Amino acid sequence: MEQFYLQTTQLIQETTDLFYKLERDPSENIENAIQSKINAINANCEKLDILVFKTPINQRPTAKMRVDQLKYDNKHIQASLLNAQNKRRRRQQEQEDREQLLSRRFGHDHTAINVDFLGQERNSLQSSHQHVDEMLHTGSNILQTLRYNRDTLKGAHRRLIDLANTLGLSNATISLIERRVSQDKYILFGGMFVTLTVIVLVIFFLV
Repeated sequence: MEQFYLQTTQLIQETTDLFYKLERDPSENIENAIQSKINAINANCEKLDILVFKTPINQRPTAKMRVDQLKYDNKHIQASLLNAQNKRRRRQQEQEDREQLLSRRFGHDHTAINVDFLGQERNSLQSSHQHVDEMLHTGSNILQTLRYNRDTLKGAHRRLIDLANTLGLSNATISLIERRVSQDKYILFGGMFVTLTVIVLVIFFLV
C-alpha cells in the first residue's frame, strides 16, 4: 500500500508541475497530459481503497484518511483542469467571433449581408403595401356605406315630405324637417371627408 501511496503522491506533484506549464502556455496537449495523470491517480485511489481493508485494524483509520486526502486533491485537480479548459475555449470562441466579424465587415460576406438586408427590407415594404391595400379596401367599403346611407336619407326625406303633405303639416314644420335633413347631410359629408383624410395620411406616411 505504501508503494501505491507514494506513487500517487508523485503523480499529484507531476500534475501540479504541468499546471504551471499550462499557465505559461495554454494548449490542448498539456491539458491531455494532465487528464492522463488524473486518470492514473483515480486508478491508484481505487486500488488504495481495496488495500485499506488489508491493513491492520488499528492502522485503517489513518490509512483511509490518507487515501481520502489523495481523492480530495485529485478532485481539486480535476476542477482546476475543467476551469482551464473552459478559459481556453472561451478565448478561442472570442477569437473566432472577432475573425468572423472582421470577415463580415471586410470580406466576401459583406455582399451577402447586404443582399440579405435588402431582402428583409423588400419583405417589409411588401407587408406595408399589403396593409395599405387592406386599409384602402376598408376605406372604400366605408365610402360605399356612406353613399348608401346618403341615398337612404334622400329617400327618407322624400317620403317624409310626402307624408307631411298628406297629413297637412304646416310649412314651418316641413322647413324644420328639411333643416334637420340638411344638418344630417353635412354630418355625412364631414364623415366622408375625415375618412378620406385618414386614408391619405396613412398612404403618405407608410408608403
